[in-house]
Amino acid sequence: MARYRIRTGRRIGSASLVADDLHARTDGFTSLAVLLGAGGAALGWRAADPVVGLVITLAIAMVLKDAAREVGRRLMDSVDPGLVETARTALRGVEGVRGTGHVRMRWIGHALRAEADIVVDPRLTVVEAHRIAVAAEHALVHAVPRLTAATVHTDHTPVGTDPHAVIEHHRSAPTGSGPRAAAGGP
Repeated sequence: MARYRIRTGRRIGSASLVADDLHARTDGFTSLAVLLGAGGAALGWRAADPVVGLVITLAIAMVLKDAAREVGRRLMDSVDPGLVETARTALRGVEGVRGTGHVRMRWIGHALRAEADIVVDPRLTVVEAHRIAVAAEHALVHAVPRLTAATVHTDHTPVGTDPHAVIEHHRSAPTGSGPRAAAGGP
């Protein structure tokens, strides 16, 4: 049962379900090891109990390490770099996308959420650029497993200009400074 639930947890992206069922599987192996230790002791093997105790300790330590790594990654918003590359590839395949900028993803429960910057023709209307952004979001949701939504920002940057230059000094400011921090913003 634990193996089935581990597979299900991985399929749905639930780090906590996987960790819980790794623990359950270890409990099963631990119970089996206790029976083997008791059998060995009953047959006169004096080292059976300490050996089984060490084996159980190692098993618990390995499960703890794996579970802590998986849950820790999730807590730190870690996403497999392969998923980000899959997203970039999907964006580049959308008609009208001339390039990609930042692509960021994070876990929200069992689902992924993305933010992506795309470059489109500067001569497009806002309506046309929005159509491409929606197509890009649609491509992302289909290409990236467990991605439920994406916010897609379009840049219509003519060559040699940067419309973001006006906010660049905020990006290089230390955390906790600047007008957004003073206003209580993120």
